[in-house]
Amino acid sequence: MMIAGTPPVIAPTRDIAACRHLRRVVFIEEQGVSEADEVDDKDDQAIHLLATIGGRPVGSARILLMGDTGKIGRVCVLKEARGTGLGAALIRAAVAELRGQPGVSRAKLGAQTHAIGFYEKLGFTAFGPEYDDAGIPHRDMLLTL
Repeated sequence: MMIAGTPPVIAPTRDIAACRHLRRVVFIEEQGVSEADEVDDKDDQAIHLLATIGGRPVGSARILLMGDTGKIGRVCVLKEARGTGLGAALIRAAVAELRGQPGVSRAKLGAQTHAIGFYEKLGFTAFGPEYDDAGIPHRDMLLTL
């Protein structure tokens, strides 16, 4: 349940369990992604962003640093918080986090094809062919920082 008028707080977190729970709800339970495809060994090396409203976790994103590129992934927002601008705020927060990382000059993500327009509005450009990720069509997208 959303708390009307309460702005979201988005910040880096070490509460990986909260992020994993959100990803389980959105990716595994809602989208039918297998646990084997969603759970990997990269959480410990990632920067995690957690979005909360009234102290309740409602969205998250994960950033992996790979040389001059920051890969934004595992972006999820609970159903009741969708359509509020929270997804865009998470992406903007991830980009801001990457801009603060020395030597990082690009942000990359794999967008579900239905969401390409959403990411384009945030400055990302699609490149390369469409590919299957966990049974969902994706395209890579890039933003120069």
